Amino acid sequence: MFTKGRLIIVATAVAMLAGCASPNPYDNQGQADSGSTGMSKTAKYGGLGALAGALAGAAIDHNNRGKGALIGAAVVGASAAGYGYYADQQEKKLRASMANTGVEVQRQGDQIKLIMPGNITFATDSANIASSFYQPLNNLAGSLKEFNQNQIEIVGYTDSTGSRQHNMDLSQRRAQSVATYLTSQGVSGTNLSARGAGPDNPVASNADVNGRAQNRRVEVNLKAIPGQQYGGQQQPGTVQQYP
Repeated sequence: MFTKGRLIIVATAVAMLAGCASPNPYDNQGQADSGSTGMSKTAKYGGLGALAGALAGAAIDHNNRGKGALIGAAVVGASAAGYGYYADQQEKKLRASMANTGVEVQRQGDQIKLIMPGNITFATDSANIASSFYQPLNNLAGSLKEFNQNQIEIVGYTDSTGSRQHNMDLSQRRAQSVATYLTSQGVSGTNLSARGAGPDNPVASNADVNGRAQNRRVEVNLKAIPGQQYGGQQQPGTVQQYP
């Protein structure tokens, strides 16, 4: 069993790992993470990982549980913090590159969502990229090439005007147009998908012009690749290539 001194060591290890993460700089800027309390994703997952690692390390090193706890906390905590830190850095750069483009960047847990409104994306009843849409897409392509360890889902939406089948087809073609353009700019298509959702999941009422305009949009969802290892530490402003 742990002595009081050994428990203190474990607690210290957890605090050290959590403390390595800076406070989340994006609080109160549209994050949709209802559980956020100002702590970055790195601190959340690093701290919990450190606790698990500390307990595992102490159990493994029977001769020196205090030392084992510290080693376990450091190794597991850093690994658990990996994607949270990765998403923190990607969000920061996306917010900077999308400023004043009309594209909204949201953070929902570890998922980053970009909402691209209809007034900059496509003309009415068209899947041809509008001239105002090229700059945001170029900025996004640059980010996705730098931060290339994401699962990328592109979803097209329409308002409810017209038949459902027409809207489903139109939204699919719009999502595919975005996907095709991004890959033409060098974004890997390996973990990229595109689909049309038509009038589903409206964000505003379709009863008025303003509401319908908000519903005509393209969303790009960025999240962790299932099974991908995001261990290791990055320096701010750089991207580590994860094996």
